[in-house]
Amino acid sequence: MSSSRPQPRPGVLAIDPYVPGKSRAPGVAKVYKLSSNESPLGPSPRALEAYRRVGEHLQDYPDGAVTELREAIGRVYGLDPARIVCGAGSDDLFHLLARAYLADGDEAIYTTHGFLIFPIAILSTGATPVVAAEKNFTANVDAILGAVTAKTKLVFLANPNNPTGTYVPFDEVRRLQRGLPAHVLLVLDGAYAEYVSRNDYEAGIELVATSENVVMCRTFSKIHGLAALRLGWMYGPAHVVDAVNRIRGPFNVNAAAIAAGIAALEDTAHQERSREHNTKWLAWLTGEIGKLGLDVTPSVANFVLIHFPTQKGRTAQDADRFLTARGLILR
Repeated sequence: MSSSRPQPRPGVLAIDPYVPGKSRAPGVAKVYKLSSNESPLGPSPRALEAYRRVGEHLQDYPDGAVTELREAIGRVYGLDPARIVCGAGSDDLFHLLARAYLADGDEAIYTTHGFLIFPIAILSTGATPVVAAEKNFTANVDAILGAVTAKTKLVFLANPNNPTGTYVPFDEVRRLQRGLPAHVLLVLDGAYAEYVSRNDYEAGIELVATSENVVMCRTFSKIHGLAALRLGWMYGPAHVVDAVNRIRGPFNVNAAAIAAGIAALEDTAHQERSREHNTKWLAWLTGEIGKLGLDVTPSVANFVLIHFPTQKGRTAQDADRFLTARGLILR
């Protein structure tokens, strides 16, 4: 390769850029975008009002420590605000954790259908992504532990997982943590945690509180309906929080996101409406798709994974064309 111009670090050019879900259908006036798992009810009216108020003060920098939002999260979940870091969406936090804990030649594990940002964050640090096989479209603890080598420094686990909608029961998450070497950081992505109503699910707060090598990331993009503002948070051990804060941008969360996030957390009735809406229509849609003779992977999140046959005229591509022409945008 020519050295007559600047060259990116190893790993960068191996990245397949993240492709967001489509948001347009050519020639279709009314579009129903289902490709990014957004909230159909939108944000809390209180969050919208808080967002608008910030518009009167756009000349002011936000609070770089995000103090009020961290305190609000702490109140809601019973957490120490000092052990919370906020970011521009969960994606920002995944990149910060990768930068803080991965170096050239290290390895980091994620599962076959894990969130596509995971390999991007890993490769951007010069580390090697290692894929652990899933079982029935579900993360498999034995496969993850079997992929651990002397080079492993980090494990990403989306629970529930996007795009499969499956989850790992919490006893299994605990078994995973116990089986990992103490120096390997387990990153739990709970973006869809608020939608889960299973007795054997827990997003990871308790595990973070009782161990030194687990962090949990959450987002305001899904049930809170604030995807446009890019807001996420993580809860972790003090030493991990310290490392991430050292490399975090000083104003990585904007003022509108902070204000809307606080208001969204306080509107528990809106969250409950969103949860009830999802519980009702997830069951209905799963049943209706099944009546068409199509398999659906049982989902605990706010989306479903549909399996299409390879038979001509009934493939996923055929279905996508049919639905897009009618303004229904899937992924």
